[in-house]
This record gives sequence, C-alpha cells and structure tokens, in this order.
Amino acid sequence: MFGLANPDRFMRVTRPLVGPLWVIAAVLLAVGSVWAFRVPEDALQGDTVRILFIHVPAASLGLAVYASLGISCLFYLIFRHSLADAAARAAVLPGAAFTGLALITGALWGQPMWGTWWVWDARLTSMLVLFLLYIAYAVLRGAFDDEGRGARAASVLGLVGLINLPIVKFSVDWWNTLHQPASLLRAGGTSLDPAYLWPLLVMMTAWLLLFLAVWLTAIRTEVVRRRVLAIRARRAREAQG
Repeated sequence: MFGLANPDRFMRVTRPLVGPLWVIAAVLLAVGSVWAFRVPEDALQGDTVRILFIHVPAASLGLAVYASLGISCLFYLIFRHSLADAAARAAVLPGAAFTGLALITGALWGQPMWGTWWVWDARLTSMLVLFLLYIAYAVLRGAFDDEGRGARAASVLGLVGLINLPIVKFSVDWWNTLHQPASLLRAGGTSLDPAYLWPLLVMMTAWLLLFLAVWLTAIRTEVVRRRVLAIRARRAREAQG
C-alpha cells in the first residue's frame, strides 16, 4: 500500500487494470439488469421489489465509498501523501452519486410500501447526513485558493464524518424505524430468497467494479492534472528568473 503511494508506481500498476474493470463492470451490469427483470414478483411488493437491485447496491456503496474517502483523509493528514488526497477527492463525486441514488430509489420504494415519500426516521436521516457530508467535503475542498489548505480542511471534515457510518449501518437496530432491518448481512445468514439473492450479488459486484473503475480513472486524471500544474508553475518560475 505504501509502495503505491508513489504516484509513478501507482500510475504504472493501475494502467492495465482500468480497462478490464470498465469492461467487466459493464458486462455484469447488463447480466444483472436482465436477471433482475426476470425474477418473480414479490407476493406483497409486486414489481416494486425490483428497486432492490438498484437501491441496495447504491446504499452499500454510499457507505463503502465514504469509508474509503475517510481512510484516504486519515493517511493524508498523517503522512501528507498527495496520492491519498487525490484518492479522497476522486471518491467524492461517485460517493455522492451513489448516496443520492439510494435516497431517490428509497423514496420510490417507500411511497408504495409506506404511503409516503419520506419519513424522518433514523436510517433515512443518517443517509441524508451522509449525502450532505459528501457535498460539504466538495464545497470545503474548493473554498480555498491554496489547494493545500483546502485539502487539510476537507480531510478533517472527511475524517470526522466517519462517525456517521456506524450510525447509518446500525440505525435500524438502535432505534425503532420504518426501514426494514438488514436482510443480506445479518447474524444467522441472509433472509433473502435465492431467486433475489443471486442477481442482487451480481449487481452489487457490478456496481463495486464500476466504482473502482471510476475511482482509479479519476485518481489517475488527478495525478496528471497535478503534474501539468507543476510543470506550468516551474515554467512560470523559469520565465521570471
């Protein structure tokens, strides 16, 4: 891991990975989507159960991506690795997109099940807080003319925001909420029928690989951007000297 903190080594190692990740993610997304439309209707939820195959991967990745962002912020604050800052910055947009999609699909799923688009229960509220943390990180990161100061301030926020992750995960266990308890990862094994479990696992794998493809591509782009800025700064100093 610390070896990959070297930007040159990171660029060399990840170069052959990005293309295959995009391809495999696209194939699994296509397979999972077709499979999701072929599963039987749920006895109580009918066709709305198919939202499961978008909502659950999006919500899970919203949490996982923020965890990667927070850990990257920790490494940046401790070791001042520029690549850690680039990794945190690259995680913001896909993380916010996944979390926003989870909120939207949750509302679409909740309306026919609960009779309302939104309730201020613990799970929904903590997910909204997670989305706002992504937005706050992006805003704070760009609020400084000095990129170093912006990176440090945003990293502190990103690290503090990790406190919200266990709240999101265990909110359905700690409080009485409308949101159903965990059905995939829980003590005693999953409660999902195999007809729904396997296509869901395919979709979750596809979305994870999609995130990795987006993340690595964004980090590599950020490394190139910083190199270009460094070259311009050096040329500007040479022109002045």
